[in-house]
Amino acid sequence: MHKEARESAIKALISKMTLEEKVSQLSYTSPAIERLGIPAYNWWNECLHGVARSGIATVFPQAIALAATFDEGFVREVAKAISDEARAKYNEAIKQGNRGQYWGLTFWTPNINIFRDPRWGRGQETYGEDPYLTSRIGLAFVQGLQGDDPEQLKTAACAKHFAVHSGPENQRHTFDAQVSKKDLFETYLPAFKLLVEAGVEAVMGAYNRTLGEPCCGSTYLLQDILRDEWGFKGHVVSDCWAIRDFHENHRVTAAPEASAAKALNAGCDLNCGCTYPYLTVAYKQGLVSEAAIDTALTRLLRTRFKLGMFDSPDQDPYRGLGREIINGEKHRALALEAACKSIVLLKNDKSLLPLDERFKHILLLGPGAANPHTLLGNYYGLSPRLVTILEGLAGKVQDKYGINLEYRQACLQYEANHPSNLIFGEAHEKDLIIAVFGLDGAMEGEEGDAIASDSNGDREAIELPPWQLAYLRKIRAEGKPLVLVLTGGSPIAVPEDIADAILFVWYPGEQGGAAVADILFGDRSPSGKLPITFPASTAQLPPYDDYALQGRTYRYMQEPPLYPFGFGLSYTSFRLGYAGASLLSAKELKAGDTVQVRVQVSNTGNRDGEAVMQVYVAKDPPGAQDPIASLRKFERRFIHAGETLELCVELPSSAFETINEEGLSVLVPGSYKVIVADAAPLPVAVERGATVPVSETIRVR
Repeated sequence: MHKEARESAIKALISKMTLEEKVSQLSYTSPAIERLGIPAYNWWNECLHGVARSGIATVFPQAIALAATFDEGFVREVAKAISDEARAKYNEAIKQGNRGQYWGLTFWTPNINIFRDPRWGRGQETYGEDPYLTSRIGLAFVQGLQGDDPEQLKTAACAKHFAVHSGPENQRHTFDAQVSKKDLFETYLPAFKLLVEAGVEAVMGAYNRTLGEPCCGSTYLLQDILRDEWGFKGHVVSDCWAIRDFHENHRVTAAPEASAAKALNAGCDLNCGCTYPYLTVAYKQGLVSEAAIDTALTRLLRTRFKLGMFDSPDQDPYRGLGREIINGEKHRALALEAACKSIVLLKNDKSLLPLDERFKHILLLGPGAANPHTLLGNYYGLSPRLVTILEGLAGKVQDKYGINLEYRQACLQYEANHPSNLIFGEAHEKDLIIAVFGLDGAMEGEEGDAIASDSNGDREAIELPPWQLAYLRKIRAEGKPLVLVLTGGSPIAVPEDIADAILFVWYPGEQGGAAVADILFGDRSPSGKLPITFPASTAQLPPYDDYALQGRTYRYMQEPPLYPFGFGLSYTSFRLGYAGASLLSAKELKAGDTVQVRVQVSNTGNRDGEAVMQVYVAKDPPGAQDPIASLRKFERRFIHAGETLELCVELPSSAFETINEEGLSVLVPGSYKVIVADAAPLPVAVERGATVPVSETIRVR
């Protein structure tokens, strides 16, 4: 339907509705209005890393793992596959008359909050700690979900949770996030701004208050910034039952009708929860106008029209997508590729990996090896083809008749073994131990879902659980080569000497076990990069409920981390060098200019591999409030052994801008370093075998 015809149809529908009918359409369970031809619709659907909670779907690696690929094009391809399955599921549901929850086309994805503190259980849902990486990966995901036509959406994506939301989980219904305007506009909002400018269809408000106002009823966030400053045209949805928190927990209103009015008047169009039915009471009390109700309803109907819900079936370009594509061979292969690209090699002393004929007797142990929950993370679909790490390794060695693989659970996932069962000594006759330890979705996640967590899904400490570490120390003492495979959605601090090689595999999705086996045995070279800093210990972290960025993330952290943002080793080696006489195409820059960054990347090893080059900008010298460095570009490239590629990226003058204390972006004259590296530059030296960076200074006028 053409835009003009659509707007006329929306206006005509609203003119025929009673007030009660209008209000009924502002809740996530929108009932049918049969006399007007409006079908029932449930707005709640999830697809964080695959269509979730509606049966069979391809389960891709968790969101934080997708960020670890540092590959926008690939993430867009994953999201496109997810939207294909979403349309196929919707088509089948409509045929069966199923208009229930989790079967629609409005997806409350992606989560583009900043993973500012590694204790946050929901950090696994994000794209990490960096605003630029989060912006680019989030944009790619939205593009894959929504398709190429902004007036005819494939699915509707939603940027969440707006804004300044990252725990603590046990305080999210009462917490007031206090943040400076510099941190707000420099770190917490850039990803939302980019996605809004790119046409994301929806924005979800957060549970917490920010700067005193509940986010789902904040005039400053929803009106002043989102609509007036950024020009957002889509709809805003509350987080689920967040508006009820206004009167029950935040205590900024006294009754449900006042909460409903506050949210609607601030610009929240759709209520996931039970409060908006009170808008009829609020209207009678003069707290809201019918015009405000009509505005919200117009935005919601516009989304449904753009999704084709009022078109005839023959106008639907996605009508051919059927159940045969759901978890089909092509998407399973894509899930395997995603897992392989996301796995991060953190340590590889004496090139222990990849495994080869040196090791005839391998012992696989650890609570994560046969635990399918280590594949899933949270917000997942169901797959009949989950490949655990045990299954992946068993499948890998079944044709390697010279290798004997044994498996022991060894230790419990969530608590220490009973003292009578602390048996060691299994490794003394083995050539190699592969230990699978770490976390799963019962230990970290959203409030209410992480059933093994003592802190509502958050982690009180980032160290490996002590009972797991104690068992590892006993095994380590046996003196055998040890490969540690860590699962989890957030940083895990481990002693540097605990293993000879360490792989961080995240929650790698349905093909995770196959991917781990491919990496361990060298069928694939690891190429994932950390989208979040791994601190050395919990003691390095500022207070969890402090939203100031000082001391947090690679951009402001002053202490040496265990592993820096952007870090990840390979089975080959890379060298950086100048592509010509200079790294930069210009020595000076002014507002509106663009500078080219030209660098040579050489694969100096004997294996093909993928390099992820990262371009950082740093004020030289930095001011007291300046970040140490900020990621401004990244690019992943496949490079054959012995090959040299020349990479060229452009940095606009905005890449050198600074957010001041008033929250304004300004271009401050002075000297800046442009640094090309494969990990974030740090204020202190941390030697982890990363490629030596190259840098050059440019003068900004």
